[in-house]
Parts: sequence; structure tokens; C-alpha cells
Amino acid sequence: MIGNIGPIAVFVLVLLLLASLYSWTVILGKWGTFRKATNDSRRFIRAFRKASRLQEIATLTADCAVSPLAQVFEDVYETYKRQTGGSGPPRNITVIERSAQTAASEAVTSLERRLTWLATIASISPFVGLFGTVMGIIDAFLGLGNSGSATLHAVAPGIAEALITTAAGLFVAVPAVVAYNQFTARIRIFASAIDDFCRELLNSLEEMPARAQRSGEFTREA
Repeated sequence: MIGNIGPIAVFVLVLLLLASLYSWTVILGKWGTFRKATNDSRRFIRAFRKASRLQEIATLTADCAVSPLAQVFEDVYETYKRQTGGSGPPRNITVIERSAQTAASEAVTSLERRLTWLATIASISPFVGLFGTVMGIIDAFLGLGNSGSATLHAVAPGIAEALITTAAGLFVAVPAVVAYNQFTARIRIFASAIDDFCRELLNSLEEMPARAQRSGEFTREA
């Protein structure tokens, strides 16, 4: 059937093939990235809750580089170091809050990168296949008109061409739709985890003056 279709249908199939290859490249790449980000985030949050100093957590960011939580912590910690030199309570918690918000937004944007291409491919692939379908039906009517009789031989090539391009469009669109919906749901989970981590991190920074005061009082009493 492929050998008997017209040049327009061949062009449509090649275009859909390229879209499918790119779509699966994005799908497999995002699947690997999200899997590693999930594992790194779990490891990072466990270490964060066990650590007693920010410097201890900072050493783990390189090992959990894919984790959006580690990326947020790295940006916030850089802001904290600019204020304090790396030790002591923060001087301006509002600046650190803004840094955390910016870092969280950048982390989510990084996770969303190239997902718009999946949505685009999922949306336009059926229409590209439909274009091939329309052209195939036109060829079928032309064959019918040229033959002068409604025979299967006259209309079969055009109908086959139409069905092939329709099936190809669906074959490209369906995986892209499923993957886009799954990745979007995963990103919402990541965004919620990032927001929770930002609040937990800011709470830890806000508690530093109280901890420092209690430590000083204990030292004086001793």
C-alpha cells in the first residue's frame, strides 16, 4: 500500500514520522528526567531533615542536581551566604523569601521545558493525517471520474491512501496526548513538593535567631 500512494500522502507520512520521532525523544527524555528527579528529591529531603546545619545540606546539592528541591535550596543558600557569609541568622528574611519564590518558579519552568511540543504534536497530528485523508478521497473521486465507472480498482488506491494517513495521524497523536497528561500531573506534584519545601526551608531560617539565642543563654548558664 505504501508503494502505491501518491506524493502528497508520502509527504504527510514523512512529516508524521518526524513528529513521532521527536515526540518519543521528548517522552523518553522526560520520563528519565522525572524519574531521576523523584529519586534525588526523596534522598535530598531526607538529608535535609536530618541535617543540623545548612552547610551540611549544601554539600549534597551536587549529588542531587536533578532534584528541583536541591536547585531551590542552592539558590536560597546563595542568597543566605551573601547576607551572612555562610553562618548566623539571616539579616533580611524577605529577600530570601523572594529568592525562594523565584527559584521555585524557575524549577517548575525547567520541568515544563519541551512539553509544549508534545501538546502541539498531539493537537496537530490528527489534522495532518486528516489532510492526507482528504487528499486520498480526492484521488479516489478523480480515479472514479477518469474510469467512468464505480469500480473497486478506480477508488481503492485513494481510499487506502486516506486510511493510511488517518491511522498514522492517530498513531502519532495518542502517545503524545497520554504522555503530556501524565507529565503535567507529575509537574503538579513536583510544584506542590517545591512549595512545601520552600515553606520548610524558610521556617528553618526564621527559627535560626531563636536557636542562636537559646544557645547563647545555655552557654552563659553553663
